Amino acid sequence: MNMIVSIIATFITYYTWALIIYILMGWFPNARESAIGQFLARICEPYLEPFRRIVPPLGMIDISPIVAFFVLRLATNGLYQISHWIG
Repeated sequence: MNMIVSIIATFITYYTWALIIYILMGWFPNARESAIGQFLARICEPYLEPFRRIVPPLGMIDISPIVAFFVLRLATNGLYQISHWIG
């Protein structure tokens, strides 16, 4: 069980880094139009979209990724708690 939890937690960590890179690419002109930007958009936008619908932007600042990171962190902590509880 611990190995499965470790694999899922590692996947969540990699996904978090992909989100960070994708968000930072928005600060550079035409970065999201590159092949890497398009790949990251395909894997990150489906996760970010529900948060963008729920959390309105504050002027020009989109804070929905912060909520998305928080949810990923809660999922990781919950995963570890369940693993610890199961044994």
